[in-house]
Amino acid sequence: MKLTKGLILGSAAMFAGAGAQAADLPVKAKAIEYVKICSLYGAGFYYIPGTDTCLRIGGYLRADALVGTNSDFDAAVNGVAGAQNRLTNYLQTQSRQDLQIDTRTATEYGTVRTFAELAFTWRTGTYGGTGSTGVNGATAYTSSLTSQVAGGGLGIYYAFIQFAGFTFGRAESQFRTPWAEYPAQSFELPGAAGWDPVNQVSYTADFGQGITASFSAQDQAPNYQTNLWNVSAATAAGLATGAYGANDFAGTRAPDFVARVRVDQAWGLFQASVAAHDNHAAYYGADETTGHPGDKWGWAGQLALSIKNLPTGPGDTINLTGVYTYGASRYNFHDYMSSTFAMYGGGGAAGAYQSAGIAGVSDSVFVTGAGQELTTTYGFNGGYTHNWDAHWNTGVFGAWAAVRYNNTAKGYICGAFVRTLVLSTGADGCNPDFNYAVVGTKTSWTPVKNLTFTGELAYMMLDQKYAGGSTVTLPLQAGIAKPGTVYELKDQNSLVLLLRAQRNF
Repeated sequence: MKLTKGLILGSAAMFAGAGAQAADLPVKAKAIEYVKICSLYGAGFYYIPGTDTCLRIGGYLRADALVGTNSDFDAAVNGVAGAQNRLTNYLQTQSRQDLQIDTRTATEYGTVRTFAELAFTWRTGTYGGTGSTGVNGATAYTSSLTSQVAGGGLGIYYAFIQFAGFTFGRAESQFRTPWAEYPAQSFELPGAAGWDPVNQVSYTADFGQGITASFSAQDQAPNYQTNLWNVSAATAAGLATGAYGANDFAGTRAPDFVARVRVDQAWGLFQASVAAHDNHAAYYGADETTGHPGDKWGWAGQLALSIKNLPTGPGDTINLTGVYTYGASRYNFHDYMSSTFAMYGGGGAAGAYQSAGIAGVSDSVFVTGAGQELTTTYGFNGGYTHNWDAHWNTGVFGAWAAVRYNNTAKGYICGAFVRTLVLSTGADGCNPDFNYAVVGTKTSWTPVKNLTFTGELAYMMLDQKYAGGSTVTLPLQAGIAKPGTVYELKDQNSLVLLLRAQRNF
């Protein structure tokens, strides 16, 4: 019995000792993949763990408040904003969270890059009339964002791949300058191609020393089309808003072809850009048996200059751009600007209820049975930014642009305008040409790095060319609460104040 008990106790001790020895053996831990800094492409990049791809996350949060407009960046030029009555917003607000995702990988063909920029935006809408003549005093809220996500909108600004000199996807147009329509400010200026990115396939050749040449095929819709007006379908309601006909776009047949040469060096930048734009109209009437005008190619050319290292102070810059278009008006009056203008004011002539400024931008106009008449535009903008010190800077800016219709196009438009709106001076006083100008100033304060507060004031002027003292009879416009009566055609203006807080990261 004692022997049996001893054997059992000895066996237990042996197994316990073996277990203790096994527990004491070191266990190999799984390797930890630490996030490492990637210094190949500048500050803020990190290696994605387990890969040789570098990633940078950035963006900004911005809060805007504007006085005197219904748009976040533009003047009060049409709709309830241009009406200048109780439906007009005297206060407009916007909040935006922007997110930028940049990846880069070194390969035997050079760097492979992807870049995306997403923006979540909430912007004040507006109240407009219901549009029903049978409802008195009724209004409806309309959001200024067409895509709704929890009360706001989701925008995809950039989404592109770059490889071996090629760019595929939504990126900045090869036509535009680095500052686009913002030479020293945030307000929208004509006289240059717009900031808005566009889907494209591009190739850029780098010759060294900051000299590059780019060639691109880019989507023309919707960023680079204004209006193709069939004036035969003009209505009183449309003409009253500056739409000189029914828009008559057909499907896209060809991209816009763009070429650019750029010299970007320490002293500044010089750029020359050209673009070819196909104007492809639909049918004259309701079906394909009614016929259609033939295609006409338009074009645009742009020169730009940026001067740095100015004697006025470190970081001071002058940016200048000039553009000419023929049948490609969006390269001047870009897609962040309206292409129709209906601005109201006081001071109507005797017998007139109020004054109004009416104008419109198109790529071409035509009437049933005739070909397209291409529209000419030209303009320039410029800005100067001075840095008072590391925390304060001030910019001054200005722009001027013109829209010119040829005599045939004027005959089409004036035939509809005089007949439909009863222009008092007849065809002799009818001229749909106009000029558009802006001047302004901006001051910014950066108390700490990447946090900036801005105040900006811009004054916009619409110089319409209808004969002085001309009057028209406009129809009831219930959506903006304007009565159907006589108005004097007269130049108009708009003053806009922007207040902004922005934090970059």
